[in-house]
Formats: sequence, structure tokens, C-alpha cells
Amino acid sequence: MKKFLTVLLMITCIFGLTACGTKKEVMSYEQAEIESLCTMLYSNVCMDNAADVADQLTNMDEDELASVESMFKQYNIKIKGDVLASALSSYATAQDEIGALSDVKSYTFEADTDSLDVKMLVKGEKHDAELEFIFDKNLNATSIVINAQYSFAEKMEKAALNTLMGMGTVFAVLILISLIISCFTFIPKIQDAFSKKNKAEDAKTAAVDNTIAQIIENEELSDDSELVAVIAAAIAASEGAVSTDGFVVRSIRKASRR
Repeated sequence: MKKFLTVLLMITCIFGLTACGTKKEVMSYEQAEIESLCTMLYSNVCMDNAADVADQLTNMDEDELASVESMFKQYNIKIKGDVLASALSSYATAQDEIGALSDVKSYTFEADTDSLDVKMLVKGEKHDAELEFIFDKNLNATSIVINAQYSFAEKMEKAALNTLMGMGTVFAVLILISLIISCFTFIPKIQDAFSKKNKAEDAKTAAVDNTIAQIIENEELSDDSELVAVIAAAIAASEGAVSTDGFVVRSIRKASRR
């Protein structure tokens, strides 16, 4: 048992030493060369008319972009036209928050097996700016992003404003919903008022129709009475009777003519 534990301990130590001795390989670079490259990119990206230049690059065709890329290669700057346009747009977006840029304050390097991430901190008139450059193993610039650096107090202020805005929006929506729900109590009253009005109008219309019907009925009865009297007198006269008391006219029908 002791021999087994001793062998197991030795194997564990060997694997531990092997793991400690393994070092992750990263791409090699010259720090001074990268700093010089980032400085040249910084001077070509952080310009006052960055937005206009970005629009011009966006509207260029492939041949025009190739000529721009070859011009940068003359200064050992390897960058694609779309990456340059994106970098210019990034600076144009952050320009108002940063203000005029002046001195480079520091560099931070983070290398990987096939990429290099460089962060350049530049002093700004309003806020410091952080320029992040990403290079591949051939030192081609694949991404350039410029962001304004805010203090802790400014970050907390923005967070508080965003929280208040979000809560205010929620409460405003809740108040609107409660007002809509409170209006539901008035809907039945409005419906009752309209239904009573409709009933009154229907009753009024029915009364008018009844009156008209009675008038028509009376007129029809009056006309029939006169017609009955005339026919009865004619019959009495044709039979030589003095009065119409001896017979009753029950119905009058139009005779068919042949």
C-alpha cells in the first residue's frame, strides 16, 4: 500500500512539473516598432474631418481603396480600407466627448498566439481617450476602436440617470394603464345614457306611428261608412224601398267584368 501511494505521488509530481514547465507561446513583436506603428495610425485616424474622410472611403471603389492601402504600405502600415473607415467613424463618434487630443500617456500590450492587442491612452481636452489596436501575426491592423474614458463619478452619474429614466418610463406606463382602467367605470354609464336615449326615441317614433295609423284607420273607416251609405241608398232606391232599415250591407266586393 505504501509503495502504491509513493508511485502515485511521484506520478502526480511529474505531471505537475510538466504543466509548470509548459509555457504558452505568443507572437513575437518589438515594442518600440508597435508603438511607432500605433502613433502613425493615431495621427492618421484622429483628425478633425474624420467623419468626412470616413464617408469618402466608404464611397470608394476597390481600385481607389487599393491605392489608399498601397499608400499606407509605403510607411509600413498594413491596414484595409474598411478598417480605416471604421476607425475614423469611431473617432468621429467619440470626438465631442474627448475634445482635442495631445500627448500619449501609456501603452498596454496583450499578445496571443496569432494576435496582438495594444491599448494606447491619450490625454484629451475633455476626457482621456483609449485607442485599441488589434494586429494579426503579420502586423496587419484588423481593428481600431476609440473610446472616451470616464471617471468613476461620471460612470455612476450615468448609471443613476439611466436607472431614473427606466423607472420613470415604467411608472409613466403604469399611471397611463391605471387611468385607462379607471375610465372603464364610466363606460357602462355612457352606454346606459345612449340606450335610454334610443328607447325614448323609439317610444316617440312608435307613438307617432300609432297616431298616424289611427288617423289612416279612421279615414279608411269614414270612407267605408260613406261608401256603405251610398250603396245602401242605391239598393233601397232600386228595390223601391223608402229606407235602408230592411237590409244590412256586410261586405263590398268589386265585381269581375267579363
